[in-house]
Amino acid sequence: MSSDPSIDGVLAQWGERLFYPRNRIVKGRTPCLGPFGRSAAAIRNRIEATVRRVPQVMVKVTGGGRGMAAIQAHFRYISKNGRLDIEDDRGLVERGKEALKRIERQWQYGGAYIGEESHRREAFNVMLSMPRGTDPLIVQKAAREFAKTEFADHRYVMVLHDHQANPHVHLSVKAESRNGSRLNPRKADLHRWRETFAERLRGWGVEAEATRQASRGEYRNRDELWRIKAREQGRLRKERSQRKSGQPFRLSRQEALDAWWKISDALAESKSKDDQDLAKRIAAFVKDMPMMTRTTVVQRDRERMPLEQVREPTRDRARLSIDRTRDGPEMER
Repeated sequence: MSSDPSIDGVLAQWGERLFYPRNRIVKGRTPCLGPFGRSAAAIRNRIEATVRRVPQVMVKVTGGGRGMAAIQAHFRYISKNGRLDIEDDRGLVERGKEALKRIERQWQYGGAYIGEESHRREAFNVMLSMPRGTDPLIVQKAAREFAKTEFADHRYVMVLHDHQANPHVHLSVKAESRNGSRLNPRKADLHRWRETFAERLRGWGVEAEATRQASRGEYRNRDELWRIKAREQGRLRKERSQRKSGQPFRLSRQEALDAWWKISDALAESKSKDDQDLAKRIAAFVKDMPMMTRTTVVQRDRERMPLEQVREPTRDRARLSIDRTRDGPEMER
């Protein structure tokens, strides 16, 4: 690890932009720190995990019940009509149709009454998933700790699904908390949820990361659960593009790439062999990103040329460039 304060400063500043792009205050928590707020060591760990392509967690809101009828239907779906264990916020684990009915009555009449239909979401359905090969019981334990942290004031139930390729946990969370506030997840919440879930998995010895799509150069649009179900049942009227596009997409990707360049440049100039090796691994990682067009590459090369002509004789530097043979649109998942 580098002992050069200037390099550590670059890592903290640009790593902050790469992994924590915006300050946010959610649920009364301390906001994310600004530039230099996180240690260079913490940023370095995230960089190394990302370029090693450590498995990424998935946390997504798959829908929500607008009334008790929809909530009951989701309970039946995630528990396979009572055949799977369903665990509530108290840690009570039950199974069977009678258990489902008891949980439904508790939700409907406990606290604010939930009618059969509602004009607003009375519950949020959240899915936490890891890639094939992850121990399902570890996923369940991490999801349990996640729920206790993020939904401490809410009723919720959770069910483990380990019969499919990717082990995952379905969480259904009552929108209104015990103190009357309502859950209203935004993009910042979802990003924090991913980080919390990844942290809990690492606590159980499972390598997991929650790197943003932009930082990984991903381009695909992931289908929501309702789209998948509708497609399977022949009810999906319109398919959407599998590739993200638009100005916000391009800007976020360019910002991420700029941060990777700054970090790689600093590490390449370090006297530490470990830093130089990491710079080379960053170069290989970014080279494989499928998100940049030829125009972006040429523009970057022109911007770097005067500086590189001066620096090049001093060291065999790790170059950060995109494969020029790639053509086509900018892409993300």
